[in-house]
Amino acid sequence: MDNLDYRALAVLDAVVSQGSFEKAALALGISQSAVSQRIKALEDAAGRLLIVRGQPAVPTGLGQRLVSHHRNVKLMEASLDIDLGNKISMPEISLAVDAASLATWLPLGLQPLLSPPRCQLNVQLATTEMALHLVREGSVFACVAAGSQEAQANGPQVTPLGRMRYVCVATKAFAGHWFGDGFSAEAAQLAPAVVSDRDMMGGFLHQVLGWRGAYPHHTLPLSAATSECVFGSLAYGLMPLQQVSAALAVEKLVDLAPDHYVDVALNWHAWNLDTPFTRALSEQIVATARRYLLPA
Repeated sequence: MDNLDYRALAVLDAVVSQGSFEKAALALGISQSAVSQRIKALEDAAGRLLIVRGQPAVPTGLGQRLVSHHRNVKLMEASLDIDLGNKISMPEISLAVDAASLATWLPLGLQPLLSPPRCQLNVQLATTEMALHLVREGSVFACVAAGSQEAQANGPQVTPLGRMRYVCVATKAFAGHWFGDGFSAEAAQLAPAVVSDRDMMGGFLHQVLGWRGAYPHHTLPLSAATSECVFGSLAYGLMPLQQVSAALAVEKLVDLAPDHYVDVALNWHAWNLDTPFTRALSEQIVATARRYLLPA
């Protein structure tokens, strides 16, 4: 596309962020007709559809790449404002992060970034598969995700962060009722577990108990909900050691399988966008993770 219309790209970004033409018009302070006209002009110039009209309105692949390009340009413009001594804008940086990291170490690294504020963070909760998809398509600048450390050509750079350790815990009351004779395969076939990753719990039960079959469990995607189930004596589950170490120390929770755990290697996947904001964010996230996680 020649001679990109950046005012139209700003409208495209607003439609994607707001999820509709009407909300984008309200956010930009222009008419809905003007929003439609600018999107149509962009699509005519590209010769392709950029927005799939629906509830919500979502970008096509090319539409998402244009939005990512616009956001990167805004970050670079904000960086130039610093060099020129102009009033510094507050660029938005989007991240995708897993629930366990959000519940433990990641918030501990935000204060230097947000006080004084350097940027507007948009943090999305995502599974590993979704986080990697979002960063590869450019919907987010970076993500925290488990899995491969191999960087793809022309893709985001990958930096090891460390290992998140999960231990299998329950309250004393729950353990006494369901595992009074010990943490066994027989008891695990009866006791309710709470999981956010069924494969992780299934692998743990096989590793520790030699059990490969079905087991009763509740599936809850959010770490906070998992925590409520465990601390409420409703289930046992695998939880980040950092999240439960204090409760284990005062015996509010018990480790059902001492000396057994699951370590998940986490990586930082980030695009090579060299601005003061993205550089500071990457440095702070990596430093914080390596302070609180186990070595990779």
